[in-house]
Amino acid sequence: MKRWIWRAASAVVSGLMLFSAAACGNNQQAANKAASSAPAVESQEATVEPTASSEPAATSEAAESAAPEPTGVIAELPRNETLYFGGQQWDSVKGWNPYSSNNNNALAVAGNASARLVMFETLYMYNLLDGSLNPLLASGQPEWNAERTELTVKMNPDAKWNDGTPVTAEDVAYTYASHLKYETAAGVSFGDFIDTIEAPDASTVVLKAKLIDGNAVNSYQLEDYICRQYVIQKAWTETLEARASSPDAFKDDPAEDVVSCGPYKKYYADDQKVVFIRDDNYWGVALWGSLPAPKYLAHAMYVDNAAQKVAFTNGDIDVNQQFISDIQNLWLQDGLPISAYMDEPPYGICVTMPSAWYNLKSPGLDQVVIRKAIAIAVDYDAINQNAMTGQSPTFAQTPRSLMNPTEGEQSMYDHDAVADLQWVGNDIDGANKLLDDAGIVDTDGDGIREFNGQNLEYNACCPEGWSDWQAAMEIVAAAGQKIGINIETNFPTWEIYQTVFTDGDQTEYDIFMYAGDGTGPTYPWRRVRERLSSEFIGQKNNWVGNFGGYSNARADEIIGAIPLETDPDTLKALYTEAVKIYLEEVPSFALMYRPELFHAVNESVWTGFPEAGDGDNIPPTDCTDGYGIAALYNLKLVS
Repeated sequence: MKRWIWRAASAVVSGLMLFSAAACGNNQQAANKAASSAPAVESQEATVEPTASSEPAATSEAAESAAPEPTGVIAELPRNETLYFGGQQWDSVKGWNPYSSNNNNALAVAGNASARLVMFETLYMYNLLDGSLNPLLASGQPEWNAERTELTVKMNPDAKWNDGTPVTAEDVAYTYASHLKYETAAGVSFGDFIDTIEAPDASTVVLKAKLIDGNAVNSYQLEDYICRQYVIQKAWTETLEARASSPDAFKDDPAEDVVSCGPYKKYYADDQKVVFIRDDNYWGVALWGSLPAPKYLAHAMYVDNAAQKVAFTNGDIDVNQQFISDIQNLWLQDGLPISAYMDEPPYGICVTMPSAWYNLKSPGLDQVVIRKAIAIAVDYDAINQNAMTGQSPTFAQTPRSLMNPTEGEQSMYDHDAVADLQWVGNDIDGANKLLDDAGIVDTDGDGIREFNGQNLEYNACCPEGWSDWQAAMEIVAAAGQKIGINIETNFPTWEIYQTVFTDGDQTEYDIFMYAGDGTGPTYPWRRVRERLSSEFIGQKNNWVGNFGGYSNARADEIIGAIPLETDPDTLKALYTEAVKIYLEEVPSFALMYRPELFHAVNESVWTGFPEAGDGDNIPPTDCTDGYGIAALYNLKLVS
């Protein structure tokens, strides 16, 4: 409803913002760490002549229409051809290698069930709105054999690499073989479940599951692979292998020469911005009927959420994957042409559970009573109001478990069976009693309890500049102070922080925040695995789960049994038992419910973004992830 209120005046707003570019640019410049201009860059495409402006900002309509052909430097992109993003790229891009999980290249390489499809592509596009698999590099729906041990996929005959060669089944098979050979994150993650991926002919792919007693270890994982993992060109992979001296060199190669097949390719990247340019020979015209509307996709680096919000409200960001406190005020009070996917709280589809993970190597955190005392003492309502400003269901509304708050997942376990184990938080008396009864007390009068003669002192960490996460960690720290546990916050930069939970041997950090779970064909089983499976203990480059090193033999048995089970009642009993273990053992604890991606848009320049109830069935995944990339074909200029 709110969009119609201001769309009538959107042309006026757009004109004002375009002609006030200098003012907007100055405001952004004050908040943005980007410097005045970018250095020279070689590119297959020419670049725009430099101007006196700093970041690519809104330009006048006259300047847009007269924009010169690129000539060697990017300084100002044509505003009416550029879609600007926020909230995803926080530091300089490290590489373009789809085999690597350390590119720090958010728009290009992000492997979720709704994989980011700007530059690289998957066989299918997952749609979190209905759970559907939509063909992309594949043609038609995947087909199971009768035993659900083999999944057959037909290739899309139109699909081409950006060097003009066809995308074939052999590319798909060689990609997976390479993941296994070089022990990439994908190889480690899927290697226990997918035996081989074969190409009996150029247009047919067969995924074969690993078996236990003739049954697939986990048939879910085959469906997850085809919408999560990029297909990588065999010929380019062989080039990469030829110059890589070791598996680490294979994964660490920056891959500046990578061949891709998506609608965009690399244009420019430095420590201020990253820019993609549309491939006007993109094969997907045969699938979509047109090229995506924006010629350029761009993301500037901002120092923090506050700086990014300034740019967003100024109209310098079109699609913002950023939590914004009290976001409704931007349209209700400020009258800005800004909106979220939904008009009412929580304004997005909450499917993830950002959590505080315990490092079980930290002294005292190997004790369940200490972990639980901290968890029940945290004031989650304060997190909801202060960190999330009400943009999340509360734990009173949706009691904590291993399930997200969607109706489907909530039906997967017996609520009554675990009701006495669930907590809503801020239970200071209960937490103190737990510790007192366990004999974990303050013996020297300094206000801090001891365990085995050592003060209980911990740090609580999340990335610097992620203001909502920082607020949540401050509330965790405050809970510790109330129960005699000294918890202090520590906010390293994202570049450092991403090693905190992926290292496998980390001892410097005690309590750290991450939100790896989401949606996909394997959930909620995948979330159970992420939270409880011992397979991740000590694993390097672990982006999947169990970052704290928790081990429970019965949990491992349940994780192995769920994919083999077909009886609904038995399946529900298994999920209920897993929830019980999680609530009793507290290896981590959810701090909030949250969208997998925040999706807020400023329609000063572009319009036609997905919104709830619009009938298009395009998910709010920032116009880039899974079937959400369909949004790029619906966008139109406001005026």
